Amino acid sequence: MLLTLIRWPIFFSSIEMANSKTLHAVIFRIGALICAAPAGIVREILPRLPATRIPGVAPAIEGLVNVRGTLLTVLDGHVLLQQERRAEDEGAIVVVDVTGRRYGLGVGQVLDFLEVPEQSVAQRADLPGVDPRLVKAVGLRDDRPYILLDIDRLLETIVGG
Repeated sequence: MLLTLIRWPIFFSSIEMANSKTLHAVIFRIGALICAAPAGIVREILPRLPATRIPGVAPAIEGLVNVRGTLLTVLDGHVLLQQERRAEDEGAIVVVDVTGRRYGLGVGQVLDFLEVPEQSVAQRADLPGVDPRLVKAVGLRDDRPYILLDIDRLLETIVGG
């Protein structure tokens, strides 16, 4: 009888977890902004790699990097979000899958992987210095706001849609 009593709370607990919607995101810094990208589109995180500049492209395109024999177009998150680079950031490339293509997003520093209940993230709002069309939602991490970027729109401004 005791085993039966113990199993029920675990069973109900796992149903609640399965039914609750959780936001999974990769948190990174671009300049002074703490940003996030949905984990479902992030394929990998690479160290900062030297990019080969492509003549005639927009300044937001850093260039091409060779990743295990495949060329990856890297966009500069600092230019896209109009943020100054911080000297202490080591730099990283967040590889994202957008409309069936992979792109690299150059960021200052990858900070964390985040799991939060979906209801604890507010819908996009005006943030000083950030185009609200590029923001899907706003949340808090360690009492500091972060923005969940609309990666599709962010890349669309450069590579088209």
